[in-house]
Amino acid sequence: MASTDQPTRIGHGFDLHRLEPGCDLIVGGVKFEHDRGCDAHSDGDVVYHAVTDAILGALGQDDIGQLFPDTDAEWKGADSRVFVEEAVNCMSAAGYTIGNMDITVILQRPKMSPHKAAIQANLAALLRCEPSHVNIKGKTHEKVDALGENRAIACHVVVLLERVT
Repeated sequence: MASTDQPTRIGHGFDLHRLEPGCDLIVGGVKFEHDRGCDAHSDGDVVYHAVTDAILGALGQDDIGQLFPDTDAEWKGADSRVFVEEAVNCMSAAGYTIGNMDITVILQRPKMSPHKAAIQANLAALLRCEPSHVNIKGKTHEKVDALGENRAIACHVVVLLERVT
């Protein structure tokens, strides 16, 4: 657990999933129309998974895999918003709030830009912060490796937590 004597804490989160036919593609709580989706134990939302790990990492706590193991049937098909909600509850209990968050989603297709506003709104509500505190970028992998060949999706998140005064 984070020491509450620190005015700020920084965390990084990362997630990656294979894209397979017949699975849903959910990114930041938004279902994308696509011929492939995330093959995962839960709903495979890479944004929510990376956000959860970034917050937990900033707090010096266990990661998403330790708190919500993929060996536990309880989390099979779970909506990943429950993971973010738990991380936000831990953050609030430790006396912190979101300063800002920067998110990079790596996905060859479909394009992220039509969905960014909805993802930002979803996250701001979950994180209990202003939408302007959440930045989302979409990047392709220039047709290189599994990400560029549309066989995978990945997400990096950096978060700054600020102590509540």
